Amino acid sequence: GKMAAPMSRGSRGPEPGAAPYGNFPNYSRFHPPEERVSLLPQGLLRSLFPAATRPLLGLDVGCNSGELSVALYQHLLGLQDSSSSPEPPGAGKELKLLCCDIDPELIQRAQQSSPFPASISFASLDIMDSRAREPFLSSYLQRFGRSSFDIGFCMSVTMWIHLNHGDRGLLEFLALLASLCTFLLVEPQPWKCYRAAARRLRRLGRDDFEHFRSLRINGDMAQSITRILTQECAMELVCSFGSTTWDRSLLLFKSTSAHPQGSD
Repeated sequence: GKMAAPMSRGSRGPEPGAAPYGNFPNYSRFHPPEERVSLLPQGLLRSLFPAATRPLLGLDVGCNSGELSVALYQHLLGLQDSSSSPEPPGAGKELKLLCCDIDPELIQRAQQSSPFPASISFASLDIMDSRAREPFLSSYLQRFGRSSFDIGFCMSVTMWIHLNHGDRGLLEFLALLASLCTFLLVEPQPWKCYRAAARRLRRLGRDDFEHFRSLRINGDMAQSITRILTQECAMELVCSFGSTTWDRSLLLFKSTSAHPQGSD
C-alpha cells in the first residue's frame, strides 16, 4: 500500500513524536551522525571493494535531512569535515550516493545544505511505492550502466516500515534491499522504540499505528532482521559493528546471490 503523505508542518514544526514515518525535522540533534560513523572502521569501502575501478554506488533509504548521509560519505572516503570547503577532486570517482526519503521538505533541506552535490543525490521517494520506485531507481542505475548498488544503508528505518506496512511490508522491504545491494548496512530499532513510538501517538490523541498490535515479528529486532536477511533474502552477516549509546546495532550483510559486480 502507498504511504500517505507526511503531515504538513506549522510554523513551529510538528509536536515531538508526531512524525508517523520517522520524518522528524531535527532528528540528527537527538542521534548525532558522528556516533554511528565512528563505529565503522576506517577504510571499510576499500576492504569491501579492493579491486573497484569505477565509482561505487550507494543507496541510503530514509535519509531524513541528509546529515547522516553526508557523514557516512565523508567517513567512507576518509574525508575530514569538508562542509566549508569544496568537494575534493576525485572523491566523486570513488562513491556516488543516492539518498531518498518520503518527506519532500526534509529532502529539500538536504539538497540545500549538501556540501557534495556532485556525488550525493537527494530525492523524495516512497520506497514502498513500486510504481514510483522502479522507474526512479532504474534510471539512476542506468546512468552508470549498472543494475544494482554496491552498498545500501538502512539507518533506523526498519521500524517505520514495519509500523506502517506490517510484517509483510517489512519482509518486502528487506527483500527489496537485498535484491538491490551487494552489501547492506542496517541499523534496526529495538522493540522498545516501537512501544515508545506508539505511546507518543497515543499521548497526542492520534490513532495508533495500524499494524502495531498485530505484528508477529517482534522482540529482538536485530536478531529477527538478521534471520530474515540470512534465511529468506540470500544474504550473510559479515560483521556487527557494536551498538550506539542508544542501543542500536550496526549490522553489515553481504549478498550471497550473484550481483553483477564489476559490470561497467
